[in-house]
Amino acid sequence: MEKIKMTTPLVEMDGDEMTRILWKYIKDELLLPYIDLKTDYYDLGLEHRNETDDQVTVDSALATKKYGVAVKCATITPNAARVEEYNLKEMWKSPNGTIRAILDGTVFRAPIVVKGIEPCVKNWKKPITIARHAYGDVYKGVEMKIPGAGKVELVYTAEDGSVEKELVHEFRGAGIVQGTHNINASIESFARSCFNYALDTKQDLWFATKDTISKKYDHTFKDIFREIYDAEYAQRFEEAGIEYFYTLIDDAVARVMKSEGGYIWACKNYDGDVMSDMISSAFGSLAMMTSVLVSPEGYFEYEAAHGTVQRHYYKYLNGEETSTNSVATIFAWTGALRKRGELDQIPELMAFADRLEAATLKTIEDGKMTKDLALITSLEHVTVLNSLDFIKAIRETMDAMA
Repeated sequence: MEKIKMTTPLVEMDGDEMTRILWKYIKDELLLPYIDLKTDYYDLGLEHRNETDDQVTVDSALATKKYGVAVKCATITPNAARVEEYNLKEMWKSPNGTIRAILDGTVFRAPIVVKGIEPCVKNWKKPITIARHAYGDVYKGVEMKIPGAGKVELVYTAEDGSVEKELVHEFRGAGIVQGTHNINASIESFARSCFNYALDTKQDLWFATKDTISKKYDHTFKDIFREIYDAEYAQRFEEAGIEYFYTLIDDAVARVMKSEGGYIWACKNYDGDVMSDMISSAFGSLAMMTSVLVSPEGYFEYEAAHGTVQRHYYKYLNGEETSTNSVATIFAWTGALRKRGELDQIPELMAFADRLEAATLKTIEDGKMTKDLALITSLEHVTVLNSLDFIKAIRETMDAMA
């Protein structure tokens, strides 16, 4: 069979630990036999990030701006233990955080729904997509331990030298304090990314903050969303037959639990971090979750929503068999290939991505799956496969579908 030709490279961001092993398996078994794969390769493994003083992460994000579409493997965000384990020069920042800041994007995460893996919430019938703002708030917070009695203030010094102050707290003893910020330009990008994604996917868009308590910070998010919607998107939403809906975050949580799903739920940075894990776990597994960073300029970075599966990697290094779920990583590749095919007008590449996704789901529905899914499936008499054999089973299914 002649391989599918590509005209523009994907930006390929390799990663760490067990997901790096799966990355190679996926390319060798599911991609290279079928596609004349063109990628601009960046090694975001922790050792190479350390060697380049993390410049490789910046370079990969800039390449994404150049080529428009990237696919990323899971990477380690080092803590103190990782600094010692990998003998790092310093505790490098989250690669995802660096890439998000450069691309100014919004992260959209949605569960991969498959027969036999039933949501914990019985009335959920359709996927719920979390749209997570990817700048600021606690992730760029400044913190201080207060040793004793004293006064903490917010101080703004304008360019002309004028000063505004706001009392945070008058401490009578020891405590803690944190300062967070956001910028209007990033919130505007967040809003437009959400509205555009809703139109692209023909889904209703919910947005939720706590503006009744945070009357300036959260209320600014609410106001910017409303201003942009009214000025640029209201008519387009009406024509598409979809709705934009704002509510308080606590009301949204209650509504989500009683809904059937099938919409996008936009959240501020931390809310989106927490709620995407809740949604993925309730639908089955973090290993069954798509994740794509979308910028308002039209850059797309696809990745798995989970970590590097450290425990399985140590087993792998010891020569032990692992049964690691590769579905989210496969869907990162299919998402990127489909978008590349769409932008370059290569229908064969888009069709291949569709077929690989269908083959992945059919393999599971046929009762062949990794151990994590076998533990939660409603299917009977399933076959538990190791990491590589599961990927090979998908290839067999896909070849049979051709």
